[in-house]
Amino acid sequence: MNQLSLSGKVALITGAGSGLGEATALAFARAGAAVACVDIHSAAAARTAATIVALGGSAEAYTCNVADAAAVFASIDAAVTRFGRLDVVVNCAAVDFVVAVDEMSVEQWDRVLAVNLRGPFLVAKAALPTMKRQQAGHIVNIASTAAVRAWGNAAAYHASKWGLIGFGRGLGVEGRSDNIRITTVIPGGMRTHWFDKFPEQGIPLPDEQHLQDPANVADAIVFAVTMPPQSVIQELMVTPLTETSWP
Repeated sequence: MNQLSLSGKVALITGAGSGLGEATALAFARAGAAVACVDIHSAAAARTAATIVALGGSAEAYTCNVADAAAVFASIDAAVTRFGRLDVVVNCAAVDFVVAVDEMSVEQWDRVLAVNLRGPFLVAKAALPTMKRQQAGHIVNIASTAAVRAWGNAAAYHASKWGLIGFGRGLGVEGRSDNIRITTVIPGGMRTHWFDKFPEQGIPLPDEQHLQDPANVADAIVFAVTMPPQSVIQELMVTPLTETSWP
């Protein structure tokens, strides 16, 4: 298979300061891409960028709340100005509140939908003009197995991730004429900071043996992006081998 090379390409990763976003930023850097590290936490974005530079790569950090339209457009404009192009966007930034619907505040609901669904829309909208000028690009949206099954105290998260699959399918149709590919990645449980607040909320931590290293998912994202240009992996599910919710 004649995979695409990422050498000389530019990848912008949201949520790049930690978890899957950080692992994805590092994976793209190892594959030869320059990386725009976007995160709401300035120090976290800067740390990931500094790690890439220390490894001999090229990276820049951008502080951005992906739910803020002005901040998203400013960050992507700055990245395109800095690197001269934009080839890949990976929407990793996400939030959740583990709470039942009758206990969830309107503000919490709005925050989950704003980051998890509005954010990828804003990032795609800001990136598309550059990708159209290049007549090439790849947008990767990170959903979750929460987009294909359900559990309690996660209705807002489910809604945002189910919506992200629909958004990706629609965007994929629109992007075809400009050689812009869309992939939705559906990861199972990962060993990240995502579960840090569980103990204080009285929620049992998942068994780590049933969680996967986010680097494995990051490598799958890079693989999807480097597919030959005549093909696209539209949706890709990556779960731990022993995740018990699947056959």
